[in-house]
Amino acid sequence: QVQLVESGGGLVQAGGSLRLSCAASGRILSIVTMGWYRQAPGEQREFVAGISIGGITNYADSVKGRFTISRDNANNKAYVYLQMNSLKPEDTAIYYCNVDIVERGVQTNAWGQGTQVTVSP
Repeated sequence: QVQLVESGGGLVQAGGSLRLSCAASGRILSIVTMGWYRQAPGEQREFVAGISIGGITNYADSVKGRFTISRDNANNKAYVYLQMNSLKPEDTAIYYCNVDIVERGVQTNAWGQGTQVTVSP
């Protein structure tokens, strides 16, 4: 099992920046990808950014050039970060950390509890 804890959400004005962090603990050696999703009120959860174990990144078109995902390992935990710049009101959502796990050839995933990001006009 992998446990995820997010932090770093908050309220910011349009044009501002926030950095989200997610700490993964447990069977972190089984993690193959880490990423971020978001869900705005009344909307479906959507992909924001992902990073593979090899450091390959991909982004939703809506955040390319503004958001940067990165990952790190320290203190028996795996971390994934989302640096969000030039924030827009439409970035307002609950942001969820997600990891894909492969164990014995079976792929599963885990989700964090979510952190609220609110961007005011």
